[in-house]
Amino acid sequence: MAMDQKRLDRINELAHKAKAEGLTPEETTERQELRDAYLKDFRSSFRSQVEMLQVYDKDGKEVTPEKVKDIQREKGLRDD
Repeated sequence: MAMDQKRLDRINELAHKAKAEGLTPEETTERQELRDAYLKDFRSSFRSQVEMLQVYDKDGKEVTPEKVKDIQREKGLRDD
């Protein structure tokens, strides 16, 4: 799930308010929930990108770590 712009705007709005005047307990809770959701989405997206990587040395030989190759095989992304 990608981070939607509305949620990102709210995170920024709460950050500005926290610096300017402080947050209510409800806003502090909301900010933490939004941050947690953002980090979850970020980690998921980053993991997906890493799992899709193939690494090659300067001679053109594939040197993708075996752990990544195994994950790619499980997901049907590799034939070898």
